[in-house]
Amino acid sequence: MASKILIIVVFIFDVIAFGLAVAAEQRRSIGTMRSDSEDEYKYCVYSSDVATGYGVGALLLLMASQVIIMAASRCFCCGNPLKPGGSRACALLLFIFCWITFLIAEACLLAGSVRNAKHTKYRRFFFNNEPSCETVRKGVFAAGAAFTFFTAIVSEFYYLSYSKSRGSFRAHGGYTGVSMAAFK
Repeated sequence: MASKILIIVVFIFDVIAFGLAVAAEQRRSIGTMRSDSEDEYKYCVYSSDVATGYGVGALLLLMASQVIIMAASRCFCCGNPLKPGGSRACALLLFIFCWITFLIAEACLLAGSVRNAKHTKYRRFFFNNEPSCETVRKGVFAAGAAFTFFTAIVSEFYYLSYSKSRGSFRAHGGYTGVSMAAFK
């Protein structure tokens, strides 16, 4: 049977990670160009850097939920064999999709956080070039939030499907020894 406490804890982690990713998208740094008091050079001033913290928080919570699910399911490949059937095949497919969506979500959140943090407040240009006030592209954190949502759904279904097919699989009707009942 699937652990209800584990499902609830993972769900809470995933919901908080999703909320942080959405908040990071809404609070991305915005760069504005300013001139110095004598108009000699221009520089970029960025808004607060809170989106980086939100992105990293979402990344860490999503990673924690993935670790919990994989530890509980023994990463699908360790432990007792699974019962053959549709639940095992479904668990295998969901395991693969779970890792794909997880890796995409983590990549989006990491890229958005790094890009958001990788700017300076002042840039000096000598040849009257306009400074480039680069910011995170709109939608990077949103993509991370979307794939966080997909990962949450797929990992929950993976764990439920895994739990359904888990158990001590025993060949030949459940007997562990050599049965001679058919030869009486």
